[in-house]
Amino acid sequence: MALFNRGGEQDVDLSKGALPQHIAVIMDGNGRWAKKRMMPRIYGHKKGVDALRDVIRACDELNVAYLTVFAFSSENWRRPAEEVSFLMGLFLQVLDSEIERMMRNNIRLKIIGCREKFSAELVELIMSAEAKTASNTGLCLTIAADYGGHWDILNATRALLQAQPELVAGFDEDAIKPYLAMAYAPDPDLFIRTGGEQRISNFLLWQLAYTELYFTDLAWPEFGRTQLRESIAWYQQRERRFGRISEQLSE
Repeated sequence: MALFNRGGEQDVDLSKGALPQHIAVIMDGNGRWAKKRMMPRIYGHKKGVDALRDVIRACDELNVAYLTVFAFSSENWRRPAEEVSFLMGLFLQVLDSEIERMMRNNIRLKIIGCREKFSAELVELIMSAEAKTASNTGLCLTIAADYGGHWDILNATRALLQAQPELVAGFDEDAIKPYLAMAYAPDPDLFIRTGGEQRISNFLLWQLAYTELYFTDLAWPEFGRTQLRESIAWYQQRERRFGRISEQLSE
């Protein structure tokens, strides 16, 4: 059944299924989207910020508890220096300009990833933004920046052994989990990747083990609340068994 959202766009009925509690997104295709329009890649990244705002609002309206977006990977440092510099500046600008909006909308901000290559100004702003929003109880928005799944698992293992050196002879999954970058959140229910690629690209390798994976050819600047609702409708059709069989779920 088609519904209409507050913006007047035709939308999808999501009332007949469970909503994902945690959505993870690789916001891919910004640069290629811009190049197709004979614009510089940085224009695509700017438009990508607009798309992110739209998706954040949609998640907030749907009462999705956690939204995690991949903004900059460990491997993205290999991109042209000019583009990397622009992205770092954009990150700084967006953090600085959006913090009051997050406070008004009760959004909690978390930044995960290695911060060693960030400027002192950016690190200070990250810490300030996280502290300022820490008591907010609405949507938890996590931005993964200079993040990689391999880094996360290695970092968690090192932290575990530093905290509990007696475990060096052996430990299990439950021992590592509290030290992962997203220990504060449940594993994602729905993963979305825009831009036409069908891989997870070193994003949340541990956490995506049983996540439903949704891929779209749309570039990130083309992805908004309507497309988010379509991906959730797809998710609602999935049977999540976690190793069990269908008959066990009905029991």
